[in-house]
This record gives sequence, structure tokens and C-alpha cells, in this order.
Amino acid sequence: MSRYATERFKVDADERSMRVLVTKPKRQERRLPGVLWIHGGGYLTGMAGMIHMSRMAPLVRAGKAVAVSPAYRLGWQEPYPAALDDCYAALVWMRDHADELGIRSDQIFVGGESAGGGLAVATCLLARDRGEVAVAYQMPLYPMLDCRDTESSRDNHGRVWNTRKNHWGWKCYLRDLWGSEGVPAYASPAHADDLAGMPPCYTFVSDGEPFFCETLAYVRGLQASGVEASCNVYHGDVHAFDMLTPWTANARTAIDAFEAHFEFAAANYRAAQG
Repeated sequence: MSRYATERFKVDADERSMRVLVTKPKRQERRLPGVLWIHGGGYLTGMAGMIHMSRMAPLVRAGKAVAVSPAYRLGWQEPYPAALDDCYAALVWMRDHADELGIRSDQIFVGGESAGGGLAVATCLLARDRGEVAVAYQMPLYPMLDCRDTESSRDNHGRVWNTRKNHWGWKCYLRDLWGSEGVPAYASPAHADDLAGMPPCYTFVSDGEPFFCETLAYVRGLQASGVEASCNVYHGDVHAFDMLTPWTANARTAIDAFEAHFEFAAANYRAAQG
């Protein structure tokens, strides 16, 4: 039997109504960190319901978090900035409804897998620059950050995600911006020149998958900007291995490490709303 409950809400986003899923422990006796968890799918596929197979689900079941998952517009529906606008609207909604959601307003976290990780970083960038929502922690797992080819995304034939799929996803999301010199950091966060003021970060990635280099570059950029950030690297070429092959030794280790970092963040990181 599930130890968490799922509620559906409507959020105003870009002059439209967007569905969000809120998953909470069935027995919640105190306010918990609230996590905006953004699903993956290469900016092209996926759905908010993927929260149930995400890294957040076990933490919600264990009574350690409340997760909010936006049904953001996919690239084939509307190009950038639609998905980011939707995710940011969900973040603002979390802040405004912290009391009724049972979350700590000073512990709003943002995370996601793959393209959801890329959107998590973009959402944190936007929150930092607008100064409307204080994000206490970020968890962009093997994030899709760079629309340009990197050493690991170029000629990559890894399982699940590869160079061909990566180009397809970015082209659909960016449309006319694809291949141009003017791609904004909010669209492809690897373009961000200044990462100072971003929330502390934890992530992990495989060394044989396309997003290996951009993940490490992002963590190093945070560290160079004075932001606490760390990354665990696992050997393999299966993208999203923790979700797709959870029985493997790599996945078990990655899951344990992720949950340990989350618990450390919950005990140590706060960001009061202005």
C-alpha cells in the first residue's frame, strides 16, 4: 500500500491553467522540505506522473519531503520558454501555498532528471535573477544543460539517450534558436557566465552518457563561483540508470548517496523568503 497521497491542483501559468501533482506523506505531522521535481524526457516526452518512479518517491514515502510536479508544456507543443515559464510558475505557486501544502517556506528545493534537471537549473537561474523565490537547494540529476556538442555528447552511442536523440530534443525545444549564437542561459544553462548566488547543489551522472561533460562543467562552474556543489560519477553508458536499472550495484549506490545528500540538505540548508 502506498504511504503517500497524490493531489491534483491547477496553477495559472502563462495565461493558461497548468496541472501539478502534489505528493505528500499520508501521515505528515510537521512541515517538510518542498521539492519542485521536474520530469525528464528530452524536453519532448514525459509527464508529471513520472514523479512516482523518480528519486523523490522514496523520500516522500519515508515522510521526508513534499513533492510538486508540474505538467509543463513539451517542446513539440510550445518551444522555449514555455516549459521554463511553467516550471517557474509552479515554483512561485509553491511559495505562495507553502502553508496549505505543508512545506517549509525556507526549504524550497528544486530538482529533476535529465531534461528535468536542465529545467531545474534554468528555474534556479530565473529565481536568482528575479529575486522572487529563494531556493535553498538544487538536485539536477544528469542534467540536459548544453545545446552544443560536448566531448561526451558528440558521437555518443550510449543506451537510452545518444547524440541523435539529443540533437532532436534540442532542435524541437529551441526551434529557431537552434544553432544560433544567441541561445540564452535560461534555455541552455551551460551558457550561463555567472553562477554566483545559485543554491547549493548535488548531482550524479554516468561517465559514458551524453551529459557527462556538461554535468561536470556545471558543478565546476558552481564551485568556481563560490557555491557548494558536488557530483558523484558512476561508470556506465545507461542514461537515467538509477530509474531504469535500479537493481544494479551502481544504481543502489547512487540512490543511497542521493538520499544521504538530501537528508544533509534538509538538516542544513535554509533560504528565507523575502
